[in-house]
Amino acid sequence: MTHSQDQRPAPAPESLPAADHDASDALLERVREAARDNTPLRLVGGNSKGFYGRPVSGETLSLAAHTGIVHYDPVELVVTVRAGTRLTALQQTLAEAGQQLAFEPPHFAATATVGGMVACGIAGPRRPWAGSVRDFVLGTRLITHDAKRLRFGGEVMKNVAGYDLSRLMVGAQGTLGVIDEVSFKVLPRPAASATLRLEMTRDAAMARLAEWGREPLPITGAAHDGETLHIRLEGGAGSVATTRERLGGEPDDADFWRRLRELELAFFSRHHDSRPLWRLSLPHRAPAVPLDGDELIDWAGAQRWWRSDTPAETIRQHAAHVGGHATRIDLDQPHGIEMPFTPLSPVLAKYHRRLKAELDPHGIFNPERLYEGL
Repeated sequence: MTHSQDQRPAPAPESLPAADHDASDALLERVREAARDNTPLRLVGGNSKGFYGRPVSGETLSLAAHTGIVHYDPVELVVTVRAGTRLTALQQTLAEAGQQLAFEPPHFAATATVGGMVACGIAGPRRPWAGSVRDFVLGTRLITHDAKRLRFGGEVMKNVAGYDLSRLMVGAQGTLGVIDEVSFKVLPRPAASATLRLEMTRDAAMARLAEWGREPLPITGAAHDGETLHIRLEGGAGSVATTRERLGGEPDDADFWRRLRELELAFFSRHHDSRPLWRLSLPHRAPAVPLDGDELIDWAGAQRWWRSDTPAETIRQHAAHVGGHATRIDLDQPHGIEMPFTPLSPVLAKYHRRLKAELDPHGIFNPERLYEGL
């Protein structure tokens, strides 16, 4: 199965730096009013990832006007940015200094914002080798349920005061507070890169990746589409050239990784395949999941996409059996679907409820975005 490019438009490049506009006072006032009136708020940045989660009923609180890079020190590899800043604007600024967000976040639309990127916590194909979104968050400034602006963490790795609470915001989808600012660790862009394609079966590809994983090779992308193993190499020019010669294969289109990251391959298009789309997050060396349908493997086996008509409960049971979980995604539902995530166990549900009660006792921030009743 060969996956070609879908027709959804790619994110438009930013031609201007991030606009500098501090809207925190207006945001504080809206949160203060919502807390006073017990009014639920639906937090929105660019709504590029609205499909990822459950629908939220509430008044819209837009962060799109809260923009700007507050502080950037290329020497110290740290940047602090307001939540409504376009992701493309931040990446352009970093690129001009030869740096990047190493976790390779997807956009899904030109409107994608930094706050939405953190709230959803989705990383791209480089995730197993570079780290997750959470790994690069140094600190945050939050607007709390009682309309206070509090800073947690800082701008250096050694400043751990409140650090874990900052990381807790990653993937919380705005259910615990309003992200005001975020400080990130950034890294230099690689000096050289190459993309290869090797025709082989799924099992052969997984065996080869397990073998290569035991060596210090400059691999930063590994995906299998059913017929072809796609490999990305990044690092020093000599290391990339030597590894490329060793692995063999044919040169591949480097744009494959952008299309995979942005879910623009034909595999992800409903026009190509109308069966439900599932994302399985599994241990790297988990065995093949016995599902009917078509599979696309990313993250060297840790992320497995499926197009399958298999019942949701069965898919989630198979994922849990090998130590993972399954997420249902519908790219055509801009406000989410009723049960995208694997239901919480009773123990985890108890801790989620306690955390929500502590950080959002009025239940005003994106209620039930992640799970029903939370």
